[in-house]
Amino acid sequence: MSDASDIVTRALERRRADPTQLLQILREIQEELGWVSPETARSVAVGLGIPTTQVESVVQFYAFLYDQPRGRYRILFSDNITDRMLGSLTLFESMLKRLKLRRAEVSADGAVSVDLTSCTGMCDQGPALLVNNRPVTRLTARRVDEICELVRGAIPLAEWPAALFRVEDNIRRADVLLGSRYEPGSGLRAAIALGRQGMLDEMKRSNLRGRGGAGFATSVKWESCRNAAGAERYVVCNADEGEPGTFKDRVLLASFAERVFEGMAIAGFAVGAAHGLLYLRGEYRYLLEPLETRLEAMRRDRRLGASICGAQGFDFDIAIHLGAGAYICGEESALIESLEGKPGKPRIRPPFPVTAGYLGKPTVVNNVETLASATAVALQGGRVFAGQGTRHSAGTKILSVSGDCARPGIYEYPFGVRAEQVLKDCGATDVAAVQVSGPSGVCLTPDEFRRHIAFEDVPTAGAFMVFGMERDLFEVARNFAHFFAHESCGFCTPCRVGTTLIRDALDKIADGRGSHYEINELMRLAELLRRTSHCGLGQTAGNPVRDTWLKFRPAYERRLIRGEFDPAVDLDAALTRAREIAGRDDAGAHIGAEA
Repeated sequence: MSDASDIVTRALERRRADPTQLLQILREIQEELGWVSPETARSVAVGLGIPTTQVESVVQFYAFLYDQPRGRYRILFSDNITDRMLGSLTLFESMLKRLKLRRAEVSADGAVSVDLTSCTGMCDQGPALLVNNRPVTRLTARRVDEICELVRGAIPLAEWPAALFRVEDNIRRADVLLGSRYEPGSGLRAAIALGRQGMLDEMKRSNLRGRGGAGFATSVKWESCRNAAGAERYVVCNADEGEPGTFKDRVLLASFAERVFEGMAIAGFAVGAAHGLLYLRGEYRYLLEPLETRLEAMRRDRRLGASICGAQGFDFDIAIHLGAGAYICGEESALIESLEGKPGKPRIRPPFPVTAGYLGKPTVVNNVETLASATAVALQGGRVFAGQGTRHSAGTKILSVSGDCARPGIYEYPFGVRAEQVLKDCGATDVAAVQVSGPSGVCLTPDEFRRHIAFEDVPTAGAFMVFGMERDLFEVARNFAHFFAHESCGFCTPCRVGTTLIRDALDKIADGRGSHYEINELMRLAELLRRTSHCGLGQTAGNPVRDTWLKFRPAYERRLIRGEFDPAVDLDAALTRAREIAGRDDAGAHIGAEA
């Protein structure tokens, strides 16, 4: 194995000792060394000419960067609610028992650690885990035993059975994007024939809105970037789909990458950008090499690089940056911070990315599905595209369907489809609730299943999680609360503190120590976060508890066995360590005791 200093030197050279590449440098170093030691952090800091504290802050921010050894095999079980519904926690405990470990503990021989992580984007084929950032899906007791034997035998990951790492697309219903044959280069040639302004005009006619959930008009974003001051512009593809229950971008990148990349190039053509960046979530690390191979093929075919498709002056290329386990980086300004090698904390806006984004330059940030849809606009024309879907929601929407249904997977519909139609198609019966757009979205009950998936009714980034009648919606909300508390970046106090208080209040209720006092506090906190949090994570973190309390009140009330407030903290017990240090255990050293 190479010396650590050589590994650091090579990583710095590959990234030209550019401080904005800090996250990528650390990621590449860790892939060889297993963790980022204090000595490694100092070496990187010296090589980049930045403070060591800056390196340490990045390591500490991202869940997939480690400042302590985690073993040669780093196993992370997905703790998404749909994985739990499929028995993931039982399998997790079984692996810990087989390997004689506690959670997050490194084995005595330094071989392995086992822990939990947030959603891995494999909800349609869970339970799932990551081993050294490679996904293993459809876990069973037998597969857990097999993995344990491979670890005990010190079998290199490259020699593990390929069947363990099989990830399926599970496309159940296809339409414009997933069902039509796409000739490589066709979208680019169509855009070139239209011209820069012509392409932008077609985008306006298409009424294509961002598929990330917010639904901002794509043409407005592109035009604002094009008209912004400055000569250098960027197009960023947001492939950091971290919302639990969402996995559509995984499929688009695995099997439809050319449409995504050509959509980026079309955006670059329309706004005058020569540089594209795809931000790939860390959980999709296994897609990196196939995507890089696809980019190389496109460059050879002159669909990327200089004079694309022979069009003089149409120069555009794409680089891939890999995230490292931070849900907040799905927020566009946090993503830009991460692209610049910093902790992914949302920026204060304005200015907006279209005028001051990556490296302070005008930047378009669109998600994977939006950019793939731009190729359809180029090929069909804006009016044909707008003729699909509804008046305010043009085109099709890809849904990631998971949970209590016979056929989980990917479903593409024209906008306006009713929730009940999706449930019928995926084979869901006796449904108690559907969580649309993940934890930050809306919980629908059976009397709402005739509502439409559309921006004017039920908007969604793509998640469609099904819960049968036997499911406890309190536990669903509790799982979501733990997710938000874990993923809060800590930038603003309302979110940092509020998500923790919501999580703790739900845990207290689960422990049988809750009362209506906690319910009142939860509702107050949900509203406080909505009004005062800096970004969408905090603003929506109270949605699950508010929705489930209003719509599934019995799930809470049967746990509210306390008539009055019961303190969750034993103040006297909290002073135990202080008494030990002081060497006292007399009555005066105890709260509530008589002196």
